[in-house]
Amino acid sequence: ERVVGKRALTCTRTQQSTMGKGGDQAVATRPRRDDFLYSEQEEPHASRKTAILAKYPKIKELMRPEPLTKWVVFGTVALQVFMAKLTLEWSWGAYLAAIYVVGATANHSLFLAIHELSHNLGFRNVRYNKMLAMVANLPIGIPYCITFKPFHMEHHRYQGEEGIDTDIPTQLEAWFITKTSMSYVDHTMRKAVFMFFQIFAYAFRPMLVKPELVPKDKWIVTNWAVQIAFDGLMAYLVGPKVLLYFVLSTFFAGSIHPTAGHFLAEHYVMEGTTETYSYYGPLNYVTYNVGYHNEHHDFPNIPWTQLPKVRKIAPEFYDTLPQCKSWPGVILRYIFDDSISPFSRVKRATLGQNEGKKD
Repeated sequence: ERVVGKRALTCTRTQQSTMGKGGDQAVATRPRRDDFLYSEQEEPHASRKTAILAKYPKIKELMRPEPLTKWVVFGTVALQVFMAKLTLEWSWGAYLAAIYVVGATANHSLFLAIHELSHNLGFRNVRYNKMLAMVANLPIGIPYCITFKPFHMEHHRYQGEEGIDTDIPTQLEAWFITKTSMSYVDHTMRKAVFMFFQIFAYAFRPMLVKPELVPKDKWIVTNWAVQIAFDGLMAYLVGPKVLLYFVLSTFFAGSIHPTAGHFLAEHYVMEGTTETYSYYGPLNYVTYNVGYHNEHHDFPNIPWTQLPKVRKIAPEFYDTLPQCKSWPGVILRYIFDDSISPFSRVKRATLGQNEGKKD
């Protein structure tokens, strides 16, 4: 058994896990958690970063902005504007198919461009990163890139800290989805509905849990002004239906979509007590290598193009960790495995005051 703070868990799988493949055949009979996992240990990334840098100091050479990011962003924004106009007269079936296949994939890529820019990895100048993030925000339809950054920085500094890391589901979410469910079928249906609408949890949870982190400066005003101007201009030039394309692309990008599997795959505890997982599959090509999530948390100042090099330089630190094999597979496992729920996250309540221990 592995002891994690207040909970003792049995790890029944090998380190090279099958996470993301749907689990085994007895998913409905595994015991269901009724609380989060609590840890009294520091999150694993700071100590691993120290160990890797001690052994491989050349990794510091990878810590630089990535010039390619802006061109990928410009191309993706242009694609979405083109598709929004192209599909105006399509039948509803073809229209929705285009939104799901192209629009949602493109907008999810833009979510992760904004994530990349929140770490100032597009330019050395912080202001330029914010400006490019606003460009990436345009086809998303709703201004959020400036609001996203402070919450995401807290997630990195205080991973799992109760009341600080807003990436963790709230007690209310866990109560409604899991604690009040009356059967396996009921639990499965609630998780499926949550997955379908999960974009709303990610949009509103941070502001409800820590409203004081919402920026109140010129950048938030600029983000809203630029987005409203773009939306208005597109509606005027192309027609109001163009906004429906953008908003539905955003909705499906955060719904039951292959790329949205990373929301679960990154930190939901699927194997033993491991709280961060990497995914090395092909969907990384359209998501700024966010699947290299252990590598990203260890070195958040290394851009997306260089994260595979981190694993290549220090394979002994990553290849033995449990991995996610499939983002669509982990969505299915979350829905159909009764033991996986909003409670499948590690919380810690003693490390948030240790300022200065992390970069």
